[in-house]
Amino acid sequence: QYRKPPEQLPEPYTPFQVNYANGYWNPDSKCHLLFRSVYDGEEHGRFMEKLEARIRNHDREIEKMCNFHYQGFVDSITELLKVRGEAQKLKVRESHLNPMLIIAMEELKQCRLQQRNISATVDKLTLCLPVLEMYSKLREQMKSKRHYPALKTLEHLEHTYLPQVSHYRFCKIMVDNIPKLREEIKESIRKHSDKIGETAMKQVRTCSVWRRGSCSGRSFTVTLSLFNAKAVPGAQDLVDFSPVYRCLHIYSVLGAQETFENYYRKQRRKQARLVLQPPSNMHETLDGYRKYFNQIVGFFVVEDHILHTTQGLVNRAYIDELWEMALSKTIAALRTHSSYCSDPSLVLDLKNLIVLFADTLQGYGFPVNQLFDMLLEIQDQYSETLLKKWTGVFRNILDSDNYSPIPVTNEEMYKKIVGQFPFQDAELEKQPFPKKFPFSEFVPKVYNQIKEFIYACLKFSEDLHLSSTEVDDMIRKSTNLLLTRTLSNCLQNVIKRKNVGLTELVQIIINTTHLEKSCKFLEEFITNITNVLPETVHTTKLYGTTTFKDARHAAEEEIYTNLNQKIDQFLQLADYDWMAMEPGSKASDYLVDLIGFLRSTFAVFTHLPGKVAQTACMSACKHLSTSLMQLLLEAEVRQLTLGALQQFNLDVEECEQFARSGPVPGFQGDTLQLAFIDLRQLLDLFIQWDWSTYLADYGQPTCKYLRVNPTTALVLLEKMRDTSRKNNVFAQFRKNERDKQKLIDTVAKQLRSLINSHHS
Repeated sequence: QYRKPPEQLPEPYTPFQVNYANGYWNPDSKCHLLFRSVYDGEEHGRFMEKLEARIRNHDREIEKMCNFHYQGFVDSITELLKVRGEAQKLKVRESHLNPMLIIAMEELKQCRLQQRNISATVDKLTLCLPVLEMYSKLREQMKSKRHYPALKTLEHLEHTYLPQVSHYRFCKIMVDNIPKLREEIKESIRKHSDKIGETAMKQVRTCSVWRRGSCSGRSFTVTLSLFNAKAVPGAQDLVDFSPVYRCLHIYSVLGAQETFENYYRKQRRKQARLVLQPPSNMHETLDGYRKYFNQIVGFFVVEDHILHTTQGLVNRAYIDELWEMALSKTIAALRTHSSYCSDPSLVLDLKNLIVLFADTLQGYGFPVNQLFDMLLEIQDQYSETLLKKWTGVFRNILDSDNYSPIPVTNEEMYKKIVGQFPFQDAELEKQPFPKKFPFSEFVPKVYNQIKEFIYACLKFSEDLHLSSTEVDDMIRKSTNLLLTRTLSNCLQNVIKRKNVGLTELVQIIINTTHLEKSCKFLEEFITNITNVLPETVHTTKLYGTTTFKDARHAAEEEIYTNLNQKIDQFLQLADYDWMAMEPGSKASDYLVDLIGFLRSTFAVFTHLPGKVAQTACMSACKHLSTSLMQLLLEAEVRQLTLGALQQFNLDVEECEQFARSGPVPGFQGDTLQLAFIDLRQLLDLFIQWDWSTYLADYGQPTCKYLRVNPTTALVLLEKMRDTSRKNNVFAQFRKNERDKQKLIDTVAKQLRSLINSHHS
């Protein structure tokens, strides 16, 4: 922990009086006192003797420890040498083994391997033979149309036998063929149920045409009696029930009717599971759904026929149990597959098919309320698909619009537009042709598409056994989603597009104003088709007014933003000579162009609501005034002359002249000129050099320069003082210049005093 002491130490310290705590020499440490007392004391010799004795003791202890462990080390080395010798001897013996023994062992190994191979081959053949026998049995059963024994054989083959020999190539071929075999069996089973169900549903559809909803039948026999004149085949015409009747009679005679009943019900439950399994691609076409429904209807029509033509083979409790299982599986399958439908036409056709399916089974006494409840869920999905479709419709309408008033050249065109959109304007009617509607083409197109959407919603509500109030509520809720989400998003996207101009934004405001006024006609339209008055309790109101107001406000904000951006672009062209000694004869070219742009822009605002045009004009003037003030006070302008300030004053006068000209009607007095009042008072103060009035009246309500902030005045004064100093370096001895400089200094001092007092 101590470093070597320095070679030369200050007296009177000795080397042992040096303390190197933390690596530094510290002559003032207390440690040196101990060493000094030892070396300078009378016991120095005795201390050295004790130290030497201590060293000798430690040496003896070290020597004893080494002697104690030395013998063990020698023994270990000796044993290691012996092991090495034995290992060498073992290696020599191994190399002299009899080669004949090695050859004999290899022959024995080959014999045992052959024996194992023969035994394994016998075992594998023993496993393969039952598989081949089961496969042959399956083919025979399929050939003889014994479908359900074939399914059972196929199940045993797939799950019991084939896994034991799965690594053989012939087994792989069988495994690949199993799905095909299963589909063949299923299609053969479904063929008869499909045909019966199709027939029953055709009968109900024909009955519905004769008298909507009045056809109901408890049994298939009743339905057949109704359609005998049309020669429609019934269940007994499509299926041979005689084997069932004969088996039932034989088992009854033998006293084992219960055994046959259990067997029949067990087999029919298996068939029901097959029938209720939907195809994986059912959602792709309507035919997939139709075939699925036909199979289910056919299955239960057969069961209903057996129920009414036999005694005890099936009962109502058994059929109700089957129907409950079928209903739950059918609803689950429809929920899954219908969720893939993105075409509203397909969803609507599916709804009509489900209604027909429900009506058919309801005619046989099966409860179908859950199916109609599920249709209300599908209605929500139908609304979503409609909204997605109408998103594209609205987007195409808005993208293809020219955002210009619709011109009409004759009475026929005028009546056509009025027939598409509820618009009345006595002044426009009096005008001669050609004339223009205030709105663009997207207004009547959007209005008619909203009506088409309402019609599409109404189609889904047909045959759902809903009350007029429920239909009205469903239509209004869907229409509100169309207005507040779909149409609103489309309008917002158009408004926020980068390439949209002021003319387009103005037209959007006009269009949304007229669409907002048309909302009451949409209310009347819905009332006429549902016969539910708007004053009815719990009637949902349309939110179209809010949608169009929001879009209009967004367009107004975009107009204000675009105007300010255009003003900024013109201001970037400003090129003031801040050191000019004399002003020009007219306003700057960039400002003249800017004022011309504003005049032409506000001329387009004639059809806008008054407040919108006035707000846009006031916003533009305020932004222009603020930007000019920032231009005058920006830090890059370090110096400016009175001539430059006078040129800047000409530009401000041009702005004031624009404000006085009334670019937008509706302003009272000089309201618009007040946007430039801050600039005007600041420029008047400096050009007239009226500091005495400003300083004397500061803070008074009637102050002439009430809008001039002392901080702003001080910044501008400093720019002018720097110019005065630079130009009068050699003229500072002239009395007038000295007086002017003193006045500027005095005014600056008083302005700082005002600023400090204001902050305090």
